[in-house]
Amino acid sequence: MQIKNINIGERMEHYNVNGMSIALIENGQISGTVNYGILEAKSNRKVNGNSVFSACSISKFLTGILAIKLVEEGLLNFDENVNERLVTWKVPEDIFTSHKKVTLRNLLCHQSGIKDPEGSFSELSPGDINPSMVELLEGITPYCKVPIKVQCEPEREFHYSDAGFCVIQQLIEDVTKKPFCQVVNEFIFNPLEMGNSHLNTTMIEMNERNFCCGHNKNGELVDGKYPIYPYPAASGLWSTSLDLAALVLEVMNALKGKSKLGISEGLAKEMITPQRGKSWTGLGVFLKGSEKELEITSLGWGVGFQCMMMAYPHLEKGAVMMTNAELGVHQLDGIIGEIYKSLIS
Repeated sequence: MQIKNINIGERMEHYNVNGMSIALIENGQISGTVNYGILEAKSNRKVNGNSVFSACSISKFLTGILAIKLVEEGLLNFDENVNERLVTWKVPEDIFTSHKKVTLRNLLCHQSGIKDPEGSFSELSPGDINPSMVELLEGITPYCKVPIKVQCEPEREFHYSDAGFCVIQQLIEDVTKKPFCQVVNEFIFNPLEMGNSHLNTTMIEMNERNFCCGHNKNGELVDGKYPIYPYPAASGLWSTSLDLAALVLEVMNALKGKSKLGISEGLAKEMITPQRGKSWTGLGVFLKGSEKELEITSLGWGVGFQCMMMAYPHLEKGAVMMTNAELGVHQLDGIIGEIYKSLIS
């Protein structure tokens, strides 16, 4: 993929974007990286290939790959009732679960019937410690003030859900008997050598390292500089464009039977197959088009950051775009959208 007919520096200035990192994939390998701007407004700390951005909801793409790996290992099953393996918390049974149960598959494709309560899943408040997943799911934290439950019959409707991915996180912790972050390190980060990717970050660590600060649409620092989301599986990933490109390449390689993680071709195909009659949703990724032209995407949008992963897995090309700016408009209506259009034109 190539960025064509766009002056990125000029467009960054237009949108008040302080820093940006892009990794490009062509012929099933990283073909180039470009880095622009600074980590923090009014500083001289330049963005480079090791600069870490908040990936926000691209965390769900990572979680999707981890879930598929654990299905491959026999620790999870896409289509069984998750309550069969959940230990520390259970999906409450009600009228909606009487006919169809919540499964890993319908959690991954946002069709479990679980809806996010209004105003939930914000960034961690300064001075707060991370709540446990059980506390979150039970609705006893400021981050989710009502208990999580199924609100329509599973597989009937699509509702994009952070809460659903919190259930996946608890499921993974219960079956592995390990913290989610440790499982990701063992199964994903270490084998793929994603050394600049983090899920259990702290402010002190961020201040000392190559982490980007978040900025608003005016290019000003956001409160706290590094907004942390205490829901790793849903939105807690901090990473680089290069590390996320390694994750994209893993999907492409798995489809060719060359997975570094030991994911089978069949399960890799399952990830990028439309689920339960919804053409746009796979397992942890979103879909557009079909056959060779199939495009997969994952978008991240949080306080101070916006980013996007897009790839054509069968054509073995794609890109990861990360910014330390929250423009207040959908990614495709800002600088990321301009670059995306230049890549696919």
